[in-house]
Amino acid sequence: MDLFLNALSQAYTPEGILAVILGVLAGIILGALPGISTNMAITLLFPFAYVVEGVPGINMLLGVYCGSIYGGSISAILLNTPGTPGSAATMIDGYPMAHDLGQPGRALGVSTFASSVGGLFSCVCLFFFSPMLASLAKTFTSLEYCAFAFFGISIISSLANESVTKGLIGGLIGLLLACIGLDPLNGTVRFNFGSRYLMGGISFLPLLIGLLAFSRVLINIEDFFRKKRLNETDSLNFDPKAKFRVFPTWADIKRCAPTIFGCSALGTAVGAVPGTGGDIACFLAYNEAKRFNRKHRDEFGKGAIEGIAAPESANNGVSGGAMIPLLSLGIPGDGATAILLGAFMIKGIAPGPTLFTSDMGTVYQIFCGISLSNIVMAILGFILLRAFIRVVCIPEKYLLPMIVALCFIGTYSYGHNHTDLLVMVIGGIVGYFAIKHDFTMSSVIIGFILGNMTESNFRRYLLLNNGDFASIFDRPIAVAFFALSLLTIMGPIISKHLPAKKK
Repeated sequence: MDLFLNALSQAYTPEGILAVILGVLAGIILGALPGISTNMAITLLFPFAYVVEGVPGINMLLGVYCGSIYGGSISAILLNTPGTPGSAATMIDGYPMAHDLGQPGRALGVSTFASSVGGLFSCVCLFFFSPMLASLAKTFTSLEYCAFAFFGISIISSLANESVTKGLIGGLIGLLLACIGLDPLNGTVRFNFGSRYLMGGISFLPLLIGLLAFSRVLINIEDFFRKKRLNETDSLNFDPKAKFRVFPTWADIKRCAPTIFGCSALGTAVGAVPGTGGDIACFLAYNEAKRFNRKHRDEFGKGAIEGIAAPESANNGVSGGAMIPLLSLGIPGDGATAILLGAFMIKGIAPGPTLFTSDMGTVYQIFCGISLSNIVMAILGFILLRAFIRVVCIPEKYLLPMIVALCFIGTYSYGHNHTDLLVMVIGGIVGYFAIKHDFTMSSVIIGFILGNMTESNFRRYLLLNNGDFASIFDRPIAVAFFALSLLTIMGPIISKHLPAKKK
């Protein structure tokens, strides 16, 4: 307790609080810009950590980490363009609620509330349960990672709009795209067709922006000219009260509270498994929220508040969960914590098992820093929401060119490569025709994200066990994940062919 109180007094100094506030504010702004991922936001502000000495400099980067994850939901809801990969699932219900239902304030308010609760929940788990969760992650082998990734791929059957078959086809396309580039084990070049660009595989962010954002822009442009040809008015159908009501009502909080706490726990657990991240957690949470919410299941995809609360609470829950293997084992939970690991080492902090015994005061300061970051994120979020809502008041004839420009600027800023722009445009065109034929782009993205993780871990396990498939049954956790994955895939198919119940 003395160490904790001492760490609290050192972390909550005026200098430390100001560093966190600036970090969170910069993270929200950068996260809201399409193409500026969480990793890029931390990297851009990494040099400023040297200006602030000691742990407050680390806490500033933690503020950027938390703020950028939340900031991605702003552009996802208002512009239908994910600011970060972890906010991709938020678009599914966030954009329809903001535009089709005319309730941008409600959508952003639910997102801010869920993000804050998810982040604070993960901080509590980090503080109290880090030894237990770290020991669980430490027992995982490559087979468990493979089973977990396969379970993530299996959720595409539940994300399919009308046809489960089309959802599975989309997932297989994503898996095939993930195979392009260097073999993860022996370094052999695969499916690059003589292109030097494809030797490293298809860049994720350009593909994400193309399939999920640019394709929707093309559809919106088509609708705009159709309305203009038919002389239809472009009405945003705003609810005047909901437009400026940024804090969720008690009814909204009560309705989505089980979803928020459940998905916060899910996001924290996903973050505690090294190699995962917010992009995986958001789709997992969205799927589970849709599966267990029978009362409002038909609203998903049309502006359900659970469809916003689930991915936002989960991807912000990852922020604390990913710190568990980083601090306890010295293993980054995702790309962002890998950058933070470098910052820790530069500051003279060596994450690992000995950190909790030799320098517990520093650990408590980090706990306080990430908790403060989530509190500041909630305060700044609700203060700035009214300004963000103004974005949707811009007429489509001005807004659509701005979104197109953001797609190109965000794609080019990712790697400063003109070929990335070509990937984004091709992905947008393919996504346009796929959406027209009721294919789900989320299934392609999930297959692409988890394809390499599934393949590399499965092949590594077989290599270490001399190709013995029977040894899989010696790992009960992996077997349980594989069985759950098969049930998830086959469940919708079986239920579809069952005879309907007579009334």
